[in-house]
Amino acid sequence: MIARPRSCLCISAALVAFAVAFAAPASAQQAAPAPVPASPNEAVPGFVRAEGTRFVRPDGSTFPVRGMSFGNWLLPEGYMFKFKVQRSPREIEDVIQYLAGPEEAARFWRDFRDVYIREDDFAFLSAAGFTTVRIPLHWKFFLDPADPARVDPQGEGWALIDRAVGWAKAHDIKVILDIHAAPGGQTGVNHDDGVGYPLTFYVPEFKRRTITMWRAIAERYKDETAVLAYDLLNEPISPYHDMDYLNPRLEPLYAEITAAIRQVDPNHPVILAAAQWSTNFGVFGPPFAGNVGYTYHKFWASPERREVQDYVNFANRWGVPIFLGETGELTDEWNAKYRAMNEKFGIGWSFWTYKNLDSRSTVASIAKPEGWDAIAAFGSAPRSEWDRMQKPPREQVVATLRAYLDNARFAKTTINRGYVASLGLKAPE
Repeated sequence: MIARPRSCLCISAALVAFAVAFAAPASAQQAAPAPVPASPNEAVPGFVRAEGTRFVRPDGSTFPVRGMSFGNWLLPEGYMFKFKVQRSPREIEDVIQYLAGPEEAARFWRDFRDVYIREDDFAFLSAAGFTTVRIPLHWKFFLDPADPARVDPQGEGWALIDRAVGWAKAHDIKVILDIHAAPGGQTGVNHDDGVGYPLTFYVPEFKRRTITMWRAIAERYKDETAVLAYDLLNEPISPYHDMDYLNPRLEPLYAEITAAIRQVDPNHPVILAAAQWSTNFGVFGPPFAGNVGYTYHKFWASPERREVQDYVNFANRWGVPIFLGETGELTDEWNAKYRAMNEKFGIGWSFWTYKNLDSRSTVASIAKPEGWDAIAAFGSAPRSEWDRMQKPPREQVVATLRAYLDNARFAKTTINRGYVASLGLKAPE
């Protein structure tokens, strides 16, 4: 995600120095593994594949990517809680625990992940004409918290994604699995839940964990036709960091992840996000493998051809599909113009985001419960000030959190029909 109110977490020079000291030498990091041979992408029953500049069904017809991202579900973001300072998942969790206590906080997050996305959300999206959902993922739900170098077969994420994939299949929707928070952090801002620097690229162990996680995901879903593709890293390498050093390391990491995926899964497309908020395609050379697509993200851009021309040129030059992986969060009028301009070039899209608290720039708006502003006040203040602030009674906080959960259920949300119409679709009655 990009360009919405957020903070860049700070990291000390000492921590950066520590990370670089333990990283592999630059020459070793820049060396990519033997590329996966690019070959014609053969049709496999049930699987969407990359063919030329399109994603296609097994019969060769174009699969239109008309998607919504399930932001906040498995990777909370501060602005979706009306928090102005505490923005990363761990910071949001600290706020809830400070106000509600450890037991109620743990209960809230378990229930949050259970109710935020349910089958009726999939049923609605399908009925409205969406073909795709993009699910941002956090590494902590898939790797062992006691030993993050290992996959946790009992990790909470597996059951949640299994359930979502089953609902997607039941309602004829495809799922894009997207790593939004890689081990160490691939972006260097709050939404990768790292320390404020893209350590995935500096610390070899974090890179190994990322590859291990992706191989495990691919192994589990290799035969699942309801999964459209694997979106390897969300918005890697923000412009706040050493781009000259980091950008040349992005594509080699993608090649390593793809090689690990292809060891167990030959069928699903992999999607490669550009650097700097997924806007900089200059980091890419010729495709290093077959069945690969590319994604860019644009928020609040002018709805003119010049905003996409470089991406269209890239797609045509190399014969690869591209899609708009995140956009939106403005007005219905802008949505309609920007979407139509992308569609003019055959570019599919996934808007951000499906649900949000008290918002008109989402499909489904969650009503803000009574007492929420008292919680948001702590999320909008530095941690050092909390002990001096008037703390709401714990029972009031718990009641407010439970009211939020109830309001987050699809049946209780307000559907922004104008927003859906701006995407060329129609919300069912």
